[in-house]
Amino acid sequence: MSQPSDTLCQQVRDRVDQCLALAGQRLGQDFPAPRVRFDQRGRIAGSAWLERGELRFNPVLLADNAVDFLTEIVPHEVAHLVVFHRFGKVRPHGAEWQAVMRDVFGLEPRTRHRLNTAKVAPTFPYDCGCRLHQLSLRRHNSIRRGKQRYLCMHCGQLLKPHLPTRRKNP
Repeated sequence: MSQPSDTLCQQVRDRVDQCLALAGQRLGQDFPAPRVRFDQRGRIAGSAWLERGELRFNPVLLADNAVDFLTEIVPHEVAHLVVFHRFGKVRPHGAEWQAVMRDVFGLEPRTRHRLNTAKVAPTFPYDCGCRLHQLSLRRHNSIRRGKQRYLCMHCGQLLKPHLPTRRKNP
């Protein structure tokens, strides 16, 4: 799996500092520097741990999407901390957070990233009869262990592992 370089990790830390400085300047308030970690897992690009004053970033997604992280993911997570220090506990992507994203960082307040997560969250093909479904590793393992069954929301049929069709030799 890809890992970000020390230089890239430092760029993220520097971007966190820049975002906090910009928020402080525009809002007339100082914000404490968070602890920055690179241990977020799964499909999540980043997370803000408000009470701990901590930001976590996904090292695999960061290594493959440095520009997206520096331009959108870091400001998104910093905005959560800014809102927490300014307003206390409010809805995670509520009006306050949206205002910080637009008015402070000049970004569209998107609640979900659009990064390719194939490396960090493989999916498994399943058929129902009407279409192909991609299930997460967790759901795939639940089916394999006999703990769960899933039905297609469109046709109501049981999802079964996809068996690729084989071409006949000419």
